[in-house]
Amino acid sequence: METPQEHRDEHPDGPSEPREPREALPPLLLAFPGPLRDQLVAAVLSGEKVSTTGLLAEYEAEKEELPPVGERSALIDSDGREVAVVELTEVRVLPLGEVDLQHALDEGEGYESVAAWRAGHEAFWHSDEMREALGDPSYTVHDGTPVVAERFRVVERR
Repeated sequence: METPQEHRDEHPDGPSEPREPREALPPLLLAFPGPLRDQLVAAVLSGEKVSTTGLLAEYEAEKEELPPVGERSALIDSDGREVAVVELTEVRVLPLGEVDLQHALDEGEGYESVAAWRAGHEAFWHSDEMREALGDPSYTVHDGTPVVAERFRVVERR
């Protein structure tokens, strides 16, 4: 606790207004910490990435509800810092085989076709890290695998 003198020393213009504590937001964790997360976070911050896709199985494994439209989340970088607040504008559950080109393009990862987008995502979803997170060492996706396609917008940079 600071004394009145310390307060005046640090705040020479007089008392400052008390700050409202920030509401704790759920984290938005894109990929796993490391180069891929860094690339995805940079794409969100630049405005290139306005959509993302996850497996419905991830939500089920973590016993989490799907996020509602309008929910705000803290975008987390590889160092665990909150770098932005994003707001969900759309949440859809659909079979993997129905993801369209616009969604793939809006992921901001440079994919120019749904096939390229899917190959990149399958490599991630079939990775040892993801299989471990899902608790299934032989997990594989197919056209009918339910995915969660989300659209969002950045509402605040931190």
